[in-house]
Amino acid sequence: MLHRIALLAIAAPRRILVVAALVMVAAAVFGIPVAKSLSAGGFQDPSSESAQATALLTEKFRQGDMQMLVTITDPDGGVRGAPARDIATEIVDHLAKSPHVADVTSAWTVPPQAAAQLTSRDGKTGLIVAGITGGENDAQKYAQALIDDLGGSVYDRAGITVRAGGSAMVYSQINAQTERDLLLMEAIAIPLSFLVLVWVFGGLVAAALPMIVGGFAIVGSMSVLRLITFTTDVSIFALNLSTALGLALAIDYTLLIISRYRDELADGRSREQALIRTMSTAGRTVLFSATTVALSMAAMLLFPMYFLKSFAYAGVATVAFGAAAAVIVTPAAIWFLGDRLDALTIRGLFRKSIDTSPKPVERQFWYRSTRFVMRRAVPIGLAVVVLLLALGAPFLNVTWGFPDDRVLPTSASAHQVGDQLRNDFADDSSTAVNVVVPDATGIDTADYERYSVELSRVPDVTSVTGPAGTFVAGRQVAPPPPQGYVADGSAFLAVGSDAPLFSEASEDQLDRVHAIAGPGDRDVQVAGIAQINRDSVQAITERLPWVLGLIAVITFGLLFLLTGSVTLPLKALVLNVLSLTAAFGALVWIFQEGHLGAFGTTATGTLVANMPVLLFCIAFGLSMDYEVFLVARIREFWLELKAEAGPMTRAQARVVNDEAVALGLARTGRVITAAAIVMSISFAALIAAEVSFMRMFGVGLTLAVLVDATLVRMMLVPSFMHVMGGWNWWAPKPLARLHDRIGISEAGPLDDGIVSPKPDRSMVGTEVETR
Repeated sequence: MLHRIALLAIAAPRRILVVAALVMVAAAVFGIPVAKSLSAGGFQDPSSESAQATALLTEKFRQGDMQMLVTITDPDGGVRGAPARDIATEIVDHLAKSPHVADVTSAWTVPPQAAAQLTSRDGKTGLIVAGITGGENDAQKYAQALIDDLGGSVYDRAGITVRAGGSAMVYSQINAQTERDLLLMEAIAIPLSFLVLVWVFGGLVAAALPMIVGGFAIVGSMSVLRLITFTTDVSIFALNLSTALGLALAIDYTLLIISRYRDELADGRSREQALIRTMSTAGRTVLFSATTVALSMAAMLLFPMYFLKSFAYAGVATVAFGAAAAVIVTPAAIWFLGDRLDALTIRGLFRKSIDTSPKPVERQFWYRSTRFVMRRAVPIGLAVVVLLLALGAPFLNVTWGFPDDRVLPTSASAHQVGDQLRNDFADDSSTAVNVVVPDATGIDTADYERYSVELSRVPDVTSVTGPAGTFVAGRQVAPPPPQGYVADGSAFLAVGSDAPLFSEASEDQLDRVHAIAGPGDRDVQVAGIAQINRDSVQAITERLPWVLGLIAVITFGLLFLLTGSVTLPLKALVLNVLSLTAAFGALVWIFQEGHLGAFGTTATGTLVANMPVLLFCIAFGLSMDYEVFLVARIREFWLELKAEAGPMTRAQARVVNDEAVALGLARTGRVITAAAIVMSISFAALIAAEVSFMRMFGVGLTLAVLVDATLVRMMLVPSFMHVMGGWNWWAPKPLARLHDRIGISEAGPLDDGIVSPKPDRSMVGTEVETR
């Protein structure tokens, strides 16, 4: 197939480029508006106990799918002053008239006892609580429209400050912030990546080609995401991955192909022979690498949260479009441009100061550095392993939490409202627990009273309000409400709590609530942020072994097909996991514990459980990207050197293996390093995001890529392969025979009869060094 693609690129390059341009324009027109159809949610397991309880509360008790909170602050007259009351009444009336508001209460419309819970300790701020319908996608839009009608999410009127918050506004403001972040990311990543590519390729035309392929991958993945939104929810954060990953992988793949093409020309082949050889070798590596990366990301489909599923959709689509563009558009562009590929070069500016004469392989940096590492393989390897484990040690203290308003910058009104609730109000609604009785038929008041009394005695429970009244510390302090807690054969109880979220006290409280027999011995379901977090973590931990096992099997199988070895796939699994330890440790040390100012975010003492899983699946796949680039070239030299050497002793096999490793790194070291620099720029642009866990994601991926391309590929891989010697290429005889039948090699057929000159290994890397 790749041979035919190369021949087609030679025969009709202009037609290929025109068709590709038309496809890219169509994908852009269809895909770019996708942001309007995406949601900021997806962290909750939709089949969990908390999700079912929340759905019942929405359906039968009209509590709304999301909350919108409005605080009204009068520093002079306070909540009871006429100016605050007039503004509050106007807002409540406006909300009550909306068909998208299920219910609305406020400090100005409830009895005095209930009003105390909706008033700040200093009496200067009152709270309006509205339940917004429409699910995760539409509720946030309705809330934003309502607030815009009132004057905006933050405004002052006659010295009174009005702020909008709550989960509905959190989602809305995350969506708006993410769209702004995407533009900022592109403004940072694209120019910097282009400058690095100009430095790597030496010319403006060659540097522009990877950017075009990256654009194709980005708009292609956006069009796929928009198609998916017609059938299911998709997270808006998937766009961040599409932009960063599309640019990074397209540059990786195009860089590999162009570098191999230049190497083939430097080895004395004609343009036609060089392009066919490039597609049969580097093109095959690109497809193989893309398959590995895509399957690693597809494993996230096993998780129930659509946040993680969305990254799987975006990742697979981005990789597919990037690889397709790399192997179809790149060879056509190379042939169409011809010598113009090196047009607008900047190398001439430095020819007088830089020695561009060809260097023997023994004098080149990557060959010499690899030989240096292999001469000291054991101490260097052990030192790097100890360093990575030490950097990853903080991850042992990880605490899982659920994202709230603090993922937004402090300038966001939803964050400001959240801070007001946490600091100024006696009761924080985020710590409350709702207990739902799905089947309440036949339950009498005495059963509810017994259950309420037991719940009220649980440590850190401040009050229990339900069908039997309000209870505090085992005593009834208010009579049963006239309505609202029993409806359509179901019931619920509102449990106030002052246990800090995600703490041991909160976990113990949930355990005790679950341990109490329900009213009338009926089954109950628990809702609330603490329970949602527990359900989410449980959903991840239950499926994580299956996901990790699937990734391991896929990786092992594909690398075996590439190398014919069982040793190298095992080595790849271990080293790839090891390369991620530094990133995981940094997440806890910076964003959970707050060091380095938490990189400008608000440290909450927790990490969102979805993020390390997401980081692992994506970074592991990208690590395999470089593993395939490197091992494929090492194996090519191993097969060639082994054929020249004939039968070998174990000592001779070690010598040949070391030479193959050094030559492989000499050929790919600069390409991998350049690709890692560009990829790290793409991911580092995520650090500019104002949504905290996307900034965390950017830091983690940047560290993972840089550590993998330096400490792992430059030190651990040659150290390990030197120690193993000829055993690197060992496989049991049955598996060896299987590989002979179905194995994949970069050293594919050259060109169907075209005779090519044999490469001169004494000049390995010359083209890369001089261009």
